[in-house]
Amino acid sequence: MNLSIDGEEFHAQVEIRYLPAAGEWFVSIWDHSCSELLVNMIPLICSYGEPNDLLLPFRHLREGKGLGSLLCLRGADEPNTPDPSEKNLTDFQVIWGDTYDRTVP
Repeated sequence: MNLSIDGEEFHAQVEIRYLPAAGEWFVSIWDHSCSELLVNMIPLICSYGEPNDLLLPFRHLREGKGLGSLLCLRGADEPNTPDPSEKNLTDFQVIWGDTYDRTVP
């Protein structure tokens, strides 16, 4: 996957996997250019109220360039679970883009 994050080109390999034992979806991200695993199995949990940037703890990666922001939001129709479950991932929106800054209105 080729992305532009905060104006910088980034080539990523992404794996989204459901683990039945945990009952959750997980995301792993590799830097495709060097095959380095950057993020391993972070749970795909939804935002309540303010956006919950799932990649916030990883802003130090890639020499401080980070990985942008990853948000999981409920779709237009209210899903029957607070976070994506085995059968309703498509009821949610997963958005990956530039770094979200809470200080900017």
